[in-house]
Amino acid sequence: MSDATAVPTHCPYCALQCGMSLRPTGTPELPAEVVDRTDFPVNRGALCGKGRTAPSVLSSRVRLTEPLVRCPDTGDLRPATWEEALATVADGLRRTRADHGADAVGVFGGGGLTNEKAYTLGKFARLVLATSQIDYNGRFCMSSAAAAHQRAFGLDRGLPFPLEDIPKTGCVILVGSNLAETMPPALRYLTELKENGGKLIVIDPRRTRTAEQADLHLAPRPGTDLALALGMLHLVVAGGRVDEEFVATRTDGWAAARAGAMSHWPEQVERITGVSVPQLREAVAMFCDAGTGMVLTARGPEQQSKGTDTVGAWINLCLATGRAGRPLSGYGCLTGQGNGQGGREHGQKADQLPGYRKLDDPAARAHVAGVWGVDPESLPGPGRSAYELLDALGGDVKALLLMGSNPVVSAPRAAHIEGRLRSLDFLAVADVVLSETAALADVVLPVTQWAEETGTMTNLEGRVLLRRRALTPPAGVRSDLDVLHELAGLLGWEKGFPAEPEEVFEELRRASAGGPADYSGISYRRIEEEQGVFWPCPETGHPGTPRLFLDRFATPDGRARFVPVVHRAAAEETDAEYPVVLTTGRVVSQYQSGAQTRRVAELNAAAPGPFVELHPRLAERLGVAEGERLVVVSRRGRAVAPARITTAIRPDTVFMPFHWAGEGRANTLVNPALDPVSRMPEFKVCAVRLERDA
Repeated sequence: MSDATAVPTHCPYCALQCGMSLRPTGTPELPAEVVDRTDFPVNRGALCGKGRTAPSVLSSRVRLTEPLVRCPDTGDLRPATWEEALATVADGLRRTRADHGADAVGVFGGGGLTNEKAYTLGKFARLVLATSQIDYNGRFCMSSAAAAHQRAFGLDRGLPFPLEDIPKTGCVILVGSNLAETMPPALRYLTELKENGGKLIVIDPRRTRTAEQADLHLAPRPGTDLALALGMLHLVVAGGRVDEEFVATRTDGWAAARAGAMSHWPEQVERITGVSVPQLREAVAMFCDAGTGMVLTARGPEQQSKGTDTVGAWINLCLATGRAGRPLSGYGCLTGQGNGQGGREHGQKADQLPGYRKLDDPAARAHVAGVWGVDPESLPGPGRSAYELLDALGGDVKALLLMGSNPVVSAPRAAHIEGRLRSLDFLAVADVVLSETAALADVVLPVTQWAEETGTMTNLEGRVLLRRRALTPPAGVRSDLDVLHELAGLLGWEKGFPAEPEEVFEELRRASAGGPADYSGISYRRIEEEQGVFWPCPETGHPGTPRLFLDRFATPDGRARFVPVVHRAAAEETDAEYPVVLTTGRVVSQYQSGAQTRRVAELNAAAPGPFVELHPRLAERLGVAEGERLVVVSRRGRAVAPARITTAIRPDTVFMPFHWAGEGRANTLVNPALDPVSRMPEFKVCAVRLERDA
């Protein structure tokens, strides 16, 4: 159905940022309803269940509608005025700085914040608080792919081509992604690929709904994707399938990368991964026989302590076969969070300034400081990465301002991080619901949601979009920009922190100008007229850049870089005490930490709680029946959830979704071992044992 009176906007969840329209209903129980919007090219009207039910979280029955302040006498959160709540936050931050120094105050953001909010939050941390201690939960999502992108191509944009190119290529290798459940409207691109005669290879330790669509499914042991990619490159070289002309004219570093691959012969890779040599050969033939090809990765290979090298190995495969920097070919990352791309471009990451500039680059500091009207020397240097920042809470970092994240559920070694949050002298949380993290705060600030505010998002293609305000927020709710504007004023910055989104975006354009992620030619008007604009867009007359690297890569000499890599084991391998591998992921009816989707009855009916997926052979060995409660134990803690027995998973592996708190919290178990480059924790592989619940 369509409705010309409905407001066109975008879904609040994943990085597809599907187009939808909202029609106000005037009822507090369901303030708006979704109307189909078929004109937006990414989803063409299709929505998953999360998108269709997104207005449910706008209900006053499930959301925060007034500030809360913790009562020192009872320890409970009580309603407060905005004036009291903001004054309490300002006092807590000011007192911590005075007693312990600027870096005793931390800031933690989120990959769902609009570009305007991410930009302002980074500016607030570095100017008002003068702290280096800022990072965001996007570090847990795309950071390994981003680091590998930078090393190989000189630039990180999730997809260097629009989604519309995927059905037109010859072969797609999809590594560690279950699009059918994480981004259902995107599955149509793979369906169209096959309808056009293209081939699909899915690499996943589980036979997911996405893997069922594949022409070839490879099921490696979790944590061995790096060896798999190296084994395939070995076969490319041995079979004479290297694109020698492309390698010679458009790349550097091939000799060392080739040597690394040749040390991983197929039989060795079979022993490491469990993928047979004939399957390896079939995958290589399928990829190389196609005239064009793409490798797309998601959290599976990225959320590892060697995630950057793993992605680098897949990029090496693309470069060696000439499947990069050419039409309908390339490597891409399927960004997860709604603004996972834009959120890492504009300053809420520990080492970055707006425009994807590096914080330790003197020229970058000078440019941004000039826009902000401050001395470049006054800007703090790079701080801790996300997990390292959370781990420091209650130690060096005494107070935390948190926006748009729920680390009590989403962080690795979650019980430990919950303890660190509880040990803070002061915690302030801005959120739309009382999440598990907000429930620990000294002050909770209720903020507007996607439908109640205007702002830009950058989807996984690098397409900058405009989410329009469709509803008036409840009287007791303010936007994150309002919060930062008011706090800045209370802390002595009367100017420089506007609450109007378009005014912030105009400043962001200037701050990003000349940077890798250049938004200076993008305006709200252009976004509306053009269904989004692809960055880089360095001037108002520039058409934007849907396809990167066709003429040159973003390195100083224009050539892509092979990075030599070799396989190494996961940070924690199985042993006699912990003999099973745990991997984690998502289900179709919940999203991320579940803070919003777990408040939607329809979604809860479809996915009511956590579970442990295991193979029948493993279940038989344990004497466990379907639905029986299982205890999963790692070196970091225990989780309890019902058994779900299926042949769709490897016998040596169990799977848990990570959307729930409480006894079924999967992230209690996972290993926070960090990738040395991206600082990504190893969510996707750790050693566990299983016990029947006594």
